[in-house]
Amino acid sequence: MRWYSIPALDPADRREDSQHILTFKPARMPIKYTSLALVALGTLFQTLALCAQAADQASPGGPRVFFDCQGSECDDTYHRTEIPWVTWVRLQQDADIHVIMTSQRTGANGREYQLDVIGREAYSEYEDQSFYQALSTDTQRERLDGVSHALGLSFARFAQFAGFRDLVSLQANRRGPGNGGRGLVFSDQVDDAWNLWVFDVSGNGSFNGEETRTSRRFSGSATASRVTPTWKQSYRTSVNYNFQKTKFSDGRKFVDRRTDWDFDATVVYSVAELWSLGFTSRFGRNTRENQAFWAEINPAVEFSLFPYDEATRRSITVFYEIGPVYYEYLELTQDLLFDETRYKQSLTFAVSQRQTWGDVRLNVQGSHFLHDFDRNNLDVGGFVSFRITRGLDVRFGGNYTLVADQLYLPFDDLTDDELLTGVRRAATDKRYSFFVGLSFQFGSIFNNVVNNRFPGGGGFGNFGGGGGQRGGGGRRF
Repeated sequence: MRWYSIPALDPADRREDSQHILTFKPARMPIKYTSLALVALGTLFQTLALCAQAADQASPGGPRVFFDCQGSECDDTYHRTEIPWVTWVRLQQDADIHVIMTSQRTGANGREYQLDVIGREAYSEYEDQSFYQALSTDTQRERLDGVSHALGLSFARFAQFAGFRDLVSLQANRRGPGNGGRGLVFSDQVDDAWNLWVFDVSGNGSFNGEETRTSRRFSGSATASRVTPTWKQSYRTSVNYNFQKTKFSDGRKFVDRRTDWDFDATVVYSVAELWSLGFTSRFGRNTRENQAFWAEINPAVEFSLFPYDEATRRSITVFYEIGPVYYEYLELTQDLLFDETRYKQSLTFAVSQRQTWGDVRLNVQGSHFLHDFDRNNLDVGGFVSFRITRGLDVRFGGNYTLVADQLYLPFDDLTDDELLTGVRRAATDKRYSFFVGLSFQFGSIFNNVVNNRFPGGGGFGNFGGGGGQRGGGGRRF
């Protein structure tokens, strides 16, 4: 087989629009022998590998960007469309910069996005960080435009640092008096009739039916919150109505009708940079756990190993709470009680890290009732996503819980119908779940092209599904 070689590419050539083409011309080979066919197959794989290597080198202009974002707040397709003057790559190893985007909710129910730009290879000393705050009243388009603008500014700063010329131009928008940009403010900066209080009310319902099963569900919730640098207050209430009717093959019918509700309150005071004091309070009705009414109030303290403003990238916290809890049961419990008041304490250790090599989350929580240490609960859960090598990621996680605190278990055994439908909690001494996954990506390293034709695939069996929306959240290059 004969090859036509091409000259090696200078790193500066990545900023040019020239095209580099690798061609090959296979010699004629006899194919009547199996061994020769295997040789030909191996040669084909070598050809594809060399073509992919040449294509990887033939980068279009602009810095190479690996965009690392996961979850519902990510829309990589939109950002690729709005910022075409950089080269978006699939693999971290092929990037000039690694961009990690995280976000957290603000006190006004908006969202603050944090963009960490980390240089790679020749630019390993480069680090940059920027923020963008979206208001709670922003539409999805306004939020995406704001994030794209912040990303563009971050890329422009790196391009200036790294010597990529003539990629972007700077244009200032003139604003008249009183037309300044929007922002989130503190109570002493503006005359706020709401005094930084934010309220949210929502509700939904659903109805499903078929020959043997019918179900109706209605739920509603309301929240009120106020957040300042010193105080954080959050109050939430919700109500859920569930109706389910099932017909069995022997003619029996099972009907379950439940109404549950709850109220949660959290008040936190920032004592120091790494310390917080406050209390949590919860009460409500939980028919699945045999609770006609339950209530608790717990003073609490939390210590953070890192400053709280770094929480989206790295966090190690220890949280402790203690207090009384009251239960009123729907049925007599196995301890022959219809109601009781107990004291309970819990300690939670949480770790969260998001770095260029992957993500780690670990949560360990232990609790027990003070009247009987044997009535305890220990839960360990976590998630790890690790980049092993070029294109190969491994992820695994799960949780394991030792359960010995089910005070609410009814005296009478659950019926087969209740066990089958899961409408009542059954006695257990453990709960567990585990998952593991591998992903391997290969092929072209570039991911600049956007094509939104036939989003979601469609098909006759997919009425109304698949799309219409531009982009898709939660994917990663």
